[in-house]
Amino acid sequence: MADDLKGLWREFRKTQDKAIRDRLILTYAPLVKFVAGRLGSGLPAHVDENDLVSYGLLGLIGAIERYDPDRDVKFETYAITRIKGAIIDELRAMDWVPRSVRARAREIERAMASLEAQLHRAPSDNEIAEKIGITETELDDSLTDIARSSIAALDEVWTISSSGGDQVALIDTIEDTSGLEPQRALDETETREALAESIAALPEREKIVITLYYYEELTLREIGDVLGVTESRVSQLHTKAILRLRSRLAGVQVRTPAGE
Repeated sequence: MADDLKGLWREFRKTQDKAIRDRLILTYAPLVKFVAGRLGSGLPAHVDENDLVSYGLLGLIGAIERYDPDRDVKFETYAITRIKGAIIDELRAMDWVPRSVRARAREIERAMASLEAQLHRAPSDNEIAEKIGITETELDDSLTDIARSSIAALDEVWTISSSGGDQVALIDTIEDTSGLEPQRALDETETREALAESIAALPEREKIVITLYYYEELTLREIGDVLGVTESRVSQLHTKAILRLRSRLAGVQVRTPAGE
């Protein structure tokens, strides 16, 4: 099977034959279903998974057309990044996230950063809520709303000021299993170290959620079973962890692109 695939890739690189491309699409189509399922698990019910698959399919086609089999990168690793990007770009273009949710996310993020600087530890939910001027219940509700709007939060592309404006997806600074684009490794060192330190400093449950979700690839429901809490609570913990990481990384000259 592996030899057959290598032959297909060689032939496609040589001829760009549409029939061979279609065979490659069929071979790797399960990747699209996998990525769409993972991204769709945290989105509102009105977002149809079939639509996500359609968006991801465009990413897969682009990946097939641009992939160089001579590079020391597995196609699956390369394609997953392209598929995720295509889905996220399309969802962002739809702009279905209310401005109030985005504003509340920024408010919570600023409150966390301020309290951590003041207390020298991760603030509790009660302290965060009091800082913002809302109840803990309202904070939980806000975290749930933010979680539904946070599409693959660690897949966002960030700009690293200290490396001359290079861009990197945060998820790529956590995982390095494939050695993707090794020439950028030195540029990413500062962000990788800062992110690792920030994850290590998370409250225990948030650290577990990040580890199980991004390293072990468990679903939110499976993580809930591990922790003995509801899927909704896991989603809230994930959202808090992401907001904490964003606020901490802001202190090492990592910033989101303009307009985010």
